[in-house]
Amino acid sequence: MYLLYLDDSGSVANVNEKYFVLGGVCVPENSTRWLSYELEKLAQEINPENPRDVEFHASEIFGGRGKIWEQFNRQQRIEIIRRVLLVLENAYSSIVTFACAVHKESFPNTDPVMTAFEDLSSRFNLYLRNVTSEYSHKGLIVLDKSSYETSLQNLSFQFKEQGDQWGSFQKSIIEVPLFVNSRASRVIQLADHIAYAVFRRYNAEDLTYFNCIEGRFDQREGKMHGLAHKQTYKYSCTCPACISRR
Repeated sequence: MYLLYLDDSGSVANVNEKYFVLGGVCVPENSTRWLSYELEKLAQEINPENPRDVEFHASEIFGGRGKIWEQFNRQQRIEIIRRVLLVLENAYSSIVTFACAVHKESFPNTDPVMTAFEDLSSRFNLYLRNVTSEYSHKGLIVLDKSSYETSLQNLSFQFKEQGDQWGSFQKSIIEVPLFVNSRASRVIQLADHIAYAVFRRYNAEDLTYFNCIEGRFDQREGKMHGLAHKQTYKYSCTCPACISRR
């Protein structure tokens, strides 16, 4: 069983933000404990007396919001975000990242949340089919609780009944998405950071965090399948997702 933990970054309604991103990490079920432990060690370093008070939420860390993060200067907060992402450096190769960055103005009549979710669920289903030829792997998508819960569950059910836009019934994904409280899941907190890293890369052209995870996206035969850049305004885009598809 593989679990795809996802979170979002960027606001659908904020006209000052060009992008909406859904992203996260795909983890074999027997590796979730290790990832959680690595992040828990960092939390203990930050707040030895009560590490469970530490919730890794990238935008809050970056902005120094909350009593824990306001005690650090800007450079220290940037380094904390990077250290969360860099737990993947020592992870098994079976732990890979996924993300979809949607340029909102390119698709004015569509919901970027639905667009990104359909894209990533399709990529996850394909990954489960291709991850090994020896076994038939199944997967489950886990997301942070949000206002999108009902609509995403309905969309997932629709894929199983009618297929997605590419004709796939996503049979390797066994159930509609599971929604959890991010405070209770360190891996969801890592997904938050991955989505934030991709958002900063596309919305602000800031590679500070993206460079920590670029090599972790699902890749096969020279194509970066784990990262999607959905846009229609720049056909000469040189981001790794676009370049790998030329």
